[in-house]
Amino acid sequence: MRSALRELGDAWIAEHSSRFFKAGPGEYGEGDRFLGIRVPVLRSNVKKFRGAPLRGIIALLKSGWHEERLFAVLLLVQEYQCGSIDERDAIYAAYMVHRQYVNNWDIVDSSAHLIVGPHLDATSRDVLYVLAKSESLWDRRIAMMSTYHFIRQQDFEDALRIAQLLRDDEHDLIHKIVGWMLREIGNRDLAAEERFLQRHYKKMPRTMLRYAIEKFPEARRKAYLHAKV
Repeated sequence: MRSALRELGDAWIAEHSSRFFKAGPGEYGEGDRFLGIRVPVLRSNVKKFRGAPLRGIIALLKSGWHEERLFAVLLLVQEYQCGSIDERDAIYAAYMVHRQYVNNWDIVDSSAHLIVGPHLDATSRDVLYVLAKSESLWDRRIAMMSTYHFIRQQDFEDALRIAQLLRDDEHDLIHKIVGWMLREIGNRDLAAEERFLQRHYKKMPRTMLRYAIEKFPEARRKAYLHAKV
């Protein structure tokens, strides 16, 4: 897998990716390294490694190269969706044990709602609340992103509760994911989103609110932005 990915790298893309994913000193992706592979190219190669052993995928997930970690979670999603119950249990467990390597927003957003969310369908979702209270930025994003699976099934309770927990989060990447998930709720049930906004919008970070109301009619959007709802 590593050999195949090395052949796809591009130095110019790698340099751009380093800036885009904030890999500089003091930034959220500090120290991350890039091969320079576009996401569509990564996705187009996933099927070539159908059936790759879990231990090999996890070894790739531990890589210091961003695209290798992203490729690993794409493989985990593929294997999870095609796997038996036992295989899904093993993939979920491995994902959770090694989630410190799921450590940038694109890696979280490509996997959490496709592995963690589905796995919690028929069991307790308490782990999401533990993650939502974690000191790890990526744990908190995993918690919120995982609820996208439930939102797609018209089940908004956990998403709204976790959004409330994260309302006062200090990080911009949490503001964005919470606002995005609120918008997704509104796409399915506008009244449910507005009930949440009525209680919280005056205290929500500006970015979170802007993401949440992005698709509102202009007059309604301006009313929220100027606290005149």
